[in-house]
Amino acid sequence: MMSTAPSALFRSILAGLALAALLASADRGRSEGSGPSADAEITGLLHLGEKLTARGDFSTAEISYWQVLHRPDAAIQQQNTALLGLAHMYRRAGSLTKAEAIYEHFIKDRPEDERVPDALLESGRTLREMGAYKLALNRFYNVINSTLKFPSSGFEHYESLAKTAQFEIAETHFEAGEYEDASKYFLKVRLLDLAAEDRARAHFMAAFSQIRAGDGDEGVVTLKGFLHDWPNDVNNPEARYLLATTLRQLHRPDEAMAVALDLLKAERRKDKDDPSRWAYWQRRTGNQVANELFQNGDIFNALSIYRGLQALSLDPAWRLPVSYQVGLCYERLGQLDKAGAAYTEVSKGPDPELAEMASWRLAHLAWRDNTDREFSAIFRIGPHDSPGSASAAPSDLRRTSPAGAGGESIPAAAPASAGKPAS
Repeated sequence: MMSTAPSALFRSILAGLALAALLASADRGRSEGSGPSADAEITGLLHLGEKLTARGDFSTAEISYWQVLHRPDAAIQQQNTALLGLAHMYRRAGSLTKAEAIYEHFIKDRPEDERVPDALLESGRTLREMGAYKLALNRFYNVINSTLKFPSSGFEHYESLAKTAQFEIAETHFEAGEYEDASKYFLKVRLLDLAAEDRARAHFMAAFSQIRAGDGDEGVVTLKGFLHDWPNDVNNPEARYLLATTLRQLHRPDEAMAVALDLLKAERRKDKDDPSRWAYWQRRTGNQVANELFQNGDIFNALSIYRGLQALSLDPAWRLPVSYQVGLCYERLGQLDKAGAAYTEVSKGPDPELAEMASWRLAHLAWRDNTDREFSAIFRIGPHDSPGSASAAPSDLRRTSPAGAGGESIPAAAPASAGKPAS
C-alpha cells in the first residue's frame, strides 16, 4: 500500500520553491534609503537574529531575519546581511538544503558584495555536509579565485579566506575517501603561514591520510614527526593511538608496545590539560595492543600493559574488567597466587556477570591445585626409597607383575607403608 505522505524530495522541492518566492519578494521590496529610527530598528533585528542563532533559538532567529527581508525600508547591505545570517542559521539548525539555496542565491545575485568569498566558503562547507564533494571543491576553489577581485583594503581577511579554503579542500578530499589527494594537500597546507593550531592539525591529518591510503611506513614517519614537533597538541593522544595500531599492522609489535606504554605514562603527565581526551585514547590504545599480545601468546608483555591500564582509575567499572585480564595473564604464567588475588578482587565487585566469571576461575584454580597435590602424592618418593626400587614406583605399576614360568600370574606385592621399603 502506497503512503499518502509526501516524499522527502517533494517536501524539499516545495520548501525550495517557497524560499525562492520569499527571496524574490524581498528583492522587489528593496529600498536604497531608510530613516534613522528605521535603520536602528533593522540593525537591532540583525543583532537579535545573530544572538538567537548563537543561543540555538532558531525559530525566533528566523523570524527576526525575515522581518528585515520583508521591510521595504531596509538598505541593500542590510538585506544582504539578513540573507547571510538566515543561511548561517539554517545551517546551524541542520536545514542544509535551505542554507545552500540562500548561499547560491546570494552568490548569483550579489556578485559585487565583498562578502561573496565568505558565502562561497560557507556554501562549500554546507555542500560537503550534504555529501556533494565535487560541488564543495568547486566552491572552495572559487573562494581562492574570488579573493583576487576585491580591493586591497581587506587583504588580510581575503588572504585568510584563501588559506582556509586550501585547508577545506584537503578536508573535503579526506571526507570523500580520496586519501592520496588529501595527504598531498595537507602536506602543502602545513607549510602555509597559518596559526600554530591549524598547522599542527594539517600535520596530523597528513599522517592520517597516508595511513588511510595504505602507506603505513610513510604514515609512521609523519606521525613521529608530528609528535616531535607538536608534543602538546590536542591530537597528540590520537596520534599515539594511530602510531601504535599502524606499527602492529606493520608487524612491529615491540615498537607498538613501547608506544602504548609511553602513552600510559604520558596520560599521567598530561591529565591536567585534557583528562577525558587523554584517558579515552590511552585506554583504547592499551586495550587493543594488550588484547592482541595476549591472543598471540605474548603474555608477559600483555601483562605489563594491563597493569598499566589497571592503575589508571579506581572506578570499578573500569578497573575490574582489567583486573580480570590481569588474573588470566598470571594464570597463564603459572603465578597462581597472584591470579587468585586478582580473581578474588573481581569476584567481590558490583558486576554480577564478571563476579561469576571470576568465581568460576577461582574454583578452577582450587581444582587445579587439588589435582596437582593428588598427582604429586601419587608420585611422592619416600626418604628411604631409591628411584629404581619397587616402592618408589606407582602402586598400579607395581601391581603389573611378570608372569610365572608356566604363564600363571604372580600376585602383586601389597603396597609398602609410607616411608618403609617393601619386604
